[in-house]
Amino acid sequence: MRKFEEVLVALRRVIRATDLHSRQLSKTVGLTAPQLLIMQNIRDLGAVKISTIARRVSLSQATVTTILDRLESRGLVYRERNEEDKRKVHAHLTDAGKELLERAPLTLQSEFTQRFEALADWEQSMILAALQRVAQMMDAEDIDASPVLDVGAIDRSHEAERP
Repeated sequence: MRKFEEVLVALRRVIRATDLHSRQLSKTVGLTAPQLLIMQNIRDLGAVKISTIARRVSLSQATVTTILDRLESRGLVYRERNEEDKRKVHAHLTDAGKELLERAPLTLQSEFTQRFEALADWEQSMILAALQRVAQMMDAEDIDASPVLDVGAIDRSHEAERP
């Protein structure tokens, strides 16, 4: 196999691992990786503003609000206005949300982060540089992406902007 084919196989394995993990997460706890990540941040931060969650998970505030709408309809989170400043809305976990988090598996990015941080600094830098170069070679360096390993709906609205 030629080297470029080996690179494409490795990329496909990463995509496939992400897809399989997303399916397992959905099957075991009925959540997507971004939903789980948002719930974990609410648990870790306590009563938290939507904008803070959005910054922490590198998603837009509108996306986080949509995800919270879904979680709230399932009875896993609730939102309430701040008593001092009614413009601020805080998200909280319900008891059902806390219980679900207790039995949820680690996210793929959590496992990846643990393994990546165990690598020597030079190896982390090498991997980062190589992946950034691959993204550039695939004209993907300007695609908006968060550090959430999940396979979800693809937004093709930006493709019309490309030459």
